[in-house]
Amino acid sequence: MKIYVVGLGPGGLEQMTQRAVTALEESQAIIGYDVYIDLIRDQFSHKKLLSTPMKKEVDRCHLAIQEALKGQVVSMVCSGDAGVYGMAGLMFEVAQEYDPIEIEIVSGITAACSGAAVLGAPLIHDFAVISLSDLLTPWELIEKRLDCAAAADFVLCLYNPSSKKRYDYLQKACDIILRHRKADTVAGFVQNIGRDGEKGTILSLQELRDTQVDMFTTVYIGNSKTKELAGRMVTPRGYRL
Repeated sequence: MKIYVVGLGPGGLEQMTQRAVTALEESQAIIGYDVYIDLIRDQFSHKKLLSTPMKKEVDRCHLAIQEALKGQVVSMVCSGDAGVYGMAGLMFEVAQEYDPIEIEIVSGITAACSGAAVLGAPLIHDFAVISLSDLLTPWELIEKRLDCAAAADFVLCLYNPSSKKRYDYLQKACDIILRHRKADTVAGFVQNIGRDGEKGTILSLQELRDTQVDMFTTVYIGNSKTKELAGRMVTPRGYRL
């Protein structure tokens, strides 16, 4: 009776860690958001696959625990890393309602890292990851975090930059960051990381402000030292050359 909370990485099976694959093979049941179950359906069709739609995260945790209480080994899957905007924390919280159950977190490659590799090397120095989704975090708090991180000259990685309801949130975020960064600051974004249609784009912060992206995009905004080198986005660490 055990639950693995597994980060699948950015997409295909080849981008999962071997530990993640092993955990899924050990499991009798695999549970996750519809989209994430579809990513592994072909490779793990011999397992019991259960899914719930978006905004049913708490129900998903209860479902995983109920399956584990049947004496099974269960995996709860997330994209990227389960501990970065994933299900790891919620699973521990929901598990408090039950008798003690073993939970193991299996890390994966988060979008910040996999997307950075597509662009070049933007995260070589200190960076901050901020989600622009205000579904669980008030926008006023997101604004404060953006302002503080930009003032501190962190490289910024933005998750969930836009959606149909939040079509102008990236523009709002760029306006906040432009209080502290030059308009020609090197920025970039990656679409469909690790999946069909993966594409990286490098542009200026001002150009980024006027660009429309979607929820399948991860955005990078350089610090005052970030530069474009041979078509790649690079943040120097500070080594003397």
